[in-house]
Amino acid sequence: MNETFKHIRHVLAENPVTLGATALFMVFVLLALFGPSLVPYDPLASNAAVALQPPSGAHWFGTDSLGRDIFSRTIVATRLDLGIAVAAVAVSFVLGMPLGLAAGFFGGWWDRIVTRVSDTIMAFPLFVLAMGIVAALGNTVGNIVLATAIINLPFYVRVARAEANVRRGAGYIEAARLAGNGNVRLIAVHLFPNALPPAMVQVSLNLGWAILNAAGLSFIGLGVRPPEPEWGILVAEGAQYIVSGEWWVSFFPGMALMLAVFTFNLLGDALRDIFDPRRRT
Repeated sequence: MNETFKHIRHVLAENPVTLGATALFMVFVLLALFGPSLVPYDPLASNAAVALQPPSGAHWFGTDSLGRDIFSRTIVATRLDLGIAVAAVAVSFVLGMPLGLAAGFFGGWWDRIVTRVSDTIMAFPLFVLAMGIVAALGNTVGNIVLATAIINLPFYVRVARAEANVRRGAGYIEAARLAGNGNVRLIAVHLFPNALPPAMVQVSLNLGWAILNAAGLSFIGLGVRPPEPEWGILVAEGAQYIVSGEWWVSFFPGMALMLAVFTFNLLGDALRDIFDPRRRT
């Protein structure tokens, strides 16, 4: 365990950009965990007397058309958006990695089936496919997670399949096979750790895409339902006021969304280096 922490510290200290991305990620995690208990106002409480007030000492991000505090709503929305993204990416990772590793390792009919299913999903515009799934099943948080997981599944299948295809004939795999390891153990113990570095980069990218997907669905009315605070909803509610000069209604939630996606895109290098077995030597 001590060696693991030393390795993580070395990876973060080696690249200041990676360290900054990790720090931002931890800020988002803390906001998701403790934000609702730290915000100065109830995110659902309206007050018509202060509707559409610009940013001030009382309301740091201003107020919306119902007088709700935008800072409080933006902070509270972090938990929902981050939760949707993490849940969706976790589901697609847990399903996609074993399917892809098995397809690349065994080949044959199993490879053809997994590849065809993956190609079928990728044949659709992914956001349109997510819209169709949510429209058919209903716009609940669970269905948003399911739709986002489905459209992310092919990425992990392809990454895992490519890694297994390249490494299944490697010397260390043959040595492990001669030592008496079965196919399941070869995949789980020897192939999976070596497929993790590129998969972790994909996880980082998919977390950003998942947040954008959830926000996009909410923006067009197929995502989380108002008055629940969610970045896509907050941007959609403020879009109509930009022309009339109330820019802050959508600006601050949009900046939070942009910063989250930017953070996850930068975090990929750190995750790759942390999970790469070759970097531990």
